[in-house]
Amino acid sequence: MEFPGVQLRALLELTRSGTMTAAAAALGYTPGAVSQQIAALERAAGTELVRRLGRRVELTDAGATLAAHAERILAAQAEAVAALERGRGEVTARLRLGVFGTAAAVLLPPALHRLRERAPGVCVASRELDVDQAYTEVCAGRVDLALGLDYPDAPLALDGAVELVRLRSERFGLAVAAGRVTGRRALRLADAAGFDWILPAAGSYYGRAIRAACRRAGFEPRVVHEVTDTATSLAMVGAGLGVTPLTELMLRLRSEGIVPVPLEDVVERHIVVAVGAAARRRPSVEALISALREGAAP
Repeated sequence: MEFPGVQLRALLELTRSGTMTAAAAALGYTPGAVSQQIAALERAAGTELVRRLGRRVELTDAGATLAAHAERILAAQAEAVAALERGRGEVTARLRLGVFGTAAAVLLPPALHRLRERAPGVCVASRELDVDQAYTEVCAGRVDLALGLDYPDAPLALDGAVELVRLRSERFGLAVAAGRVTGRRALRLADAAGFDWILPAAGSYYGRAIRAACRRAGFEPRVVHEVTDTATSLAMVGAGLGVTPLTELMLRLRSEGIVPVPLEDVVERHIVVAVGAAARRRPSVEALISALREGAAP
């Protein structure tokens, strides 16, 4: 019997999500493609693995048995890749890196420049992702590692299959339109209760984290503009349309017309790399993470 990794991942995602549609969305496939992967896996196993119950599916006893071993099989494959790479004595590999907007603009160029100098045999192909999907994309095997964000006020749910390697922690201040405040003295977050806010959607990790911090300070932010893109949010601040949270890395995207105001309250985010636990030991992955960490340093 042979169980290709893509088929095992389909089974695992189906186990987690319970429907072909949800599994397809998580894996970036069509529901038909997921169904085909499961059918191929059933042919290889010689038995039925899932049972359809309306829109949902449940695992058969054989399916549950294979799913219990699937993560170990995939981890063993990743361990073998890491061992082969270490055994070659030189750092060479092709890596798929997931990035989000700010990271792609600010962190990625200097990191790849360092990597070319230190490990020219490592070829990196980057792919822009929704930052909230970084962990899922690594779990699904669509990228080898991904830059992401983790917020103490809205932490990621971890399951052990993927590690988060912290590159840098940043405190939030506020981006305020020039002329809106006098000087740059630190404000309490509660002092911003009367401002119009520019924030991402409440369902995003970032949106949840900032709203949680504001509630802790005693108010619900008055979100007048719901915007995801950081550069767009800062441009709107510069135009006098409201305030938005700001970190040092965010400020590198745009500073025109903006006054950065520090906050007395500690509101943080962590810039992280999501990477499979076994892949973490690959020399090529270590080299890329090292280059990213240096690029993220204050």
